[in-house]
Amino acid sequence: MATLKPDEAEGGARVCAFLDTIAHSELGPRLLAVSDDGYNVVVGSTPQKPILFDSYAEHPRLYQANMNSDAAGRYQFMGRYWPHYQAQLRLPDFGKRSQDLWAIQLIRECKAIATIEVGAIEDAIRLCRSRWASFPGAGYGQHENKMDELVRAFNDAMSAYA
Repeated sequence: MATLKPDEAEGGARVCAFLDTIAHSELGPRLLAVSDDGYNVVVGSTPQKPILFDSYAEHPRLYQANMNSDAAGRYQFMGRYWPHYQAQLRLPDFGKRSQDLWAIQLIRECKAIATIEVGAIEDAIRLCRSRWASFPGAGYGQHENKMDELVRAFNDAMSAYA
């Protein structure tokens, strides 16, 4: 589950459930289970061979040549964007709360908060697909999850916040 509680997150429980949906899409339930709920995962990880980082002080910037990426964390953020968002959002570290706040900022930039608040999750996923390569229709040449799977993940997450 997201570290932010519904009363702390813009958009409340539905946005928290959407954060869980992003993590489900980017990492999958098995990798979430063998890590710190995904917050310490480096791109290229598998449940059998998780690549985890130890310190939340900064984005780890652990470049994986086979993936041509240094994405890390529950929402698989690229290291090159860390300085900008750290300054913009005044994030003290790359910790769990900071990752949640950064993800919400990306959702906000996609103009999807209100869409999530009214429960139009398929529309919200489409609005955010430019930020998360695992969303259907993202077009980054990586594995994309099916819309029905993500809607199911969202509904499962919502039941946890009820």
